[in-house]
Amino acid sequence: MSTATILIVDDDAAHRSMLRTMLRGWGYATEEADDGESAVAKVRQRAWDAVLMDVRMARMDGIAALHHILDWNPATPVLIMTAHSSVDTAVEALRTGAYDYLTKPLDFDVLRHTLERALDHTRLASENRELRERLTSQGGAPGAPHGIIGRSAPMHELVEMIATVAPSEATVLITGESGTGKELVVRALHAASHRATKPLVTVNCAALTETLLESELFGHERGAFTGADRRREGRFVQADGGTLFLDEIGEMPLTLQAKLLRALQQGEVQRVGSDTPLTVDVRVIAATNRDLREEAAAGRFREDLYYRLNVIAVHVPALRERAGDVPLLAAFFLDRYTEKNRKHLKGFTPQAMDQMLRHDWPGNVRELENAIERAVILATGDYVTERELPLHFGGGGNGNVGGGGSAGTGEAGAGNGPADGDGLAPYAGLSLEDLERRAIIATLRETADNKSEAARRLGITRATLHNKLKKYDLE
Repeated sequence: MSTATILIVDDDAAHRSMLRTMLRGWGYATEEADDGESAVAKVRQRAWDAVLMDVRMARMDGIAALHHILDWNPATPVLIMTAHSSVDTAVEALRTGAYDYLTKPLDFDVLRHTLERALDHTRLASENRELRERLTSQGGAPGAPHGIIGRSAPMHELVEMIATVAPSEATVLITGESGTGKELVVRALHAASHRATKPLVTVNCAALTETLLESELFGHERGAFTGADRRREGRFVQADGGTLFLDEIGEMPLTLQAKLLRALQQGEVQRVGSDTPLTVDVRVIAATNRDLREEAAAGRFREDLYYRLNVIAVHVPALRERAGDVPLLAAFFLDRYTEKNRKHLKGFTPQAMDQMLRHDWPGNVRELENAIERAVILATGDYVTERELPLHFGGGGNGNVGGGGSAGTGEAGAGNGPADGDGLAPYAGLSLEDLERRAIIATLRETADNKSEAARRLGITRATLHNKLKKYDLE
């Protein structure tokens, strides 16, 4: 069984030495920091099973350090040490998110008992419950609309931009990498506009050939081309009075870009096969993951259309630019997929959260969503551990059922990225019970049939493992 590692934080060297001797005597590994700043730096370097921290320190006190530690990894249990007279400080620490507090001089029996509770899997329930409560009460950033989740500075700026731009009639160009959630921004802009009661119509410019895309946008007359057996209204007409969202606008063919520019400038469209212009009142929002300025310079996108679309530019930040939002997003997706898969997971281990915080998320929110869905399916205990995360996160180890593979890179919420399929291909079609049985067999093989260690790795009690062995006839 791996040894739990405790970070001791105290600027009193003698007290640190005493705690080190005590904790190592109980079988724990320890490391030390002599002030709050050093503690925060060490927490950012790696995951800790628990942090035992004094309040009164010369450089950055324990309460300030606690804020920084929980902002970085809210799954880390922090025990605060404080003097008998500092009741207010203890209360403040608990409100901030400390797991518990201990009064000095320390009662070693209480210390040991409290530490054991903190290291038990149940310690994670309160942190993850609090995380979900924050998510529910705040909806991400204050006033964040339509599922836009995040409390980071970039997300605050994005929400403020949406609130400012939405009431206007200006054309908006939304930029950002694939998987950042640009469609959520479109929905928020529409919902906060004066057109909210009218349709929001979406066209994916990359999904259709030039001929079909022209017909999709502007409609066609009966007989305009082979297969046109009746008149059809285009998306511009369907969106009349509302909003038209042109997704992946950078993929639109040049010849069609000229017709789109005319529609934007004159507020008129013509069905394919018709000479009669139709007046439409439509607000256009476009999105792209390309640099349209570069595309225009290379002759692949009309410069005049670029400037017509780019009246207001809204940039959606990549997930690596707002890593502090990962715990909120992870909790949101955990709730979604535990309910969908009829499971009862309580949260993430500190090691799993630490891996997610360190990953650079090239696939952005979409990749995170796929990773959480995969982890929920593979999890056999009460908590998602690092073993259920994809191998390329760096901590999956050989016990990672289903192997690695990168996650999808489409927009958040689509849920059908290409990557996870390769790693999970051998398990496609298997029931959750089959997956669980294979996970148990693989873990017992890795631990040389050490059932206590296997139960720990699986995130369940030895008694639960024994029951599952009987259930699957593995004894």
